[in-house]
Amino acid sequence: MIRKGISEEEAEKRIGKANSAFPDALVQNYNALITHLDLPDKKDRHVLAAAIKVNANTIVTNNLKDFPDEYLNAFGLRAQKADDFLTDLIDLNQKQAITAFKEMVLNKKNPPLNELEVLNQLRKTGLHDTANYLHAII
Repeated sequence: MIRKGISEEEAEKRIGKANSAFPDALVQNYNALITHLDLPDKKDRHVLAAAIKVNANTIVTNNLKDFPDEYLNAFGLRAQKADDFLTDLIDLNQKQAITAFKEMVLNKKNPPLNELEVLNQLRKTGLHDTANYLHAII
């Protein structure tokens, strides 16, 4: 099966890398909560269930319409667009964010990209504020 232009094998490889890089991000034993949740799109309930399970504060999604503020507030949660989340994260530690961005640029090898090209890629994916913020501080 092909997912968004990549093979099943490549998808599994990427998932494995993400899981090993962020082991604390793996959420387990949340399935029992799913059926008790009511969201506009039932397919999103697993996201809310996992967030509740780990006592998260924020669900990062660009699909805000399916995560109503009033409903999330009952669980002590809020939904935030990725662009807003990333700019908040940069705000917390600009120096560390610049270091991480420069490392990301250095890792862009196929094809190699410079800082401006990476910023433009971020903009193309909808991370306009993030790219503009990084551009202003580098």
